[in-house]
Amino acid sequence: MELSNLQPAAGSKQSDNFRRGRGHGSGNGKTAGKGHKGQKARSGAPRIGFEGGQMPLYRRLPKRGFKNRNHKEIVAINLSMLERFEDGDTVDAAALVSKGIVKDTCDGVKIIGNGNFTKKLNVKVNAYSESAKEKIEKLGGTAEVI
Repeated sequence: MELSNLQPAAGSKQSDNFRRGRGHGSGNGKTAGKGHKGQKARSGAPRIGFEGGQMPLYRRLPKRGFKNRNHKEIVAINLSMLERFEDGDTVDAAALVSKGIVKDTCDGVKIIGNGNFTKKLNVKVNAYSESAKEKIEKLGGTAEVI
């Protein structure tokens, strides 16, 4: 048995589009699965998370952190990853995706100067570290910011 083969026990799952309250012959008539009397049996039952007037849990817990709505997700790539390209190639976001170096470029790509680099490339991405730009230009390539 593996996690990918797990299934619920036969007959344990019921569909959500079951018609309730359609007579006792349907197996879910009369009280329509709401039991007898009580607040939850009636219309106007409280919303999810309501704790009877007590301060609900989601308001008792402190808020944490900050989500910047202008945050950009920049993908960082080591210079050694560009060794997959041939001498004289032009490296841009589309080329990085096609070579399988990144899955998605998100909001931009930044080249970082880690690792060995021996190719002359024309690189066109959003940002470079100082050392990456230095290494690219030292070998005769170009580091263009788009």
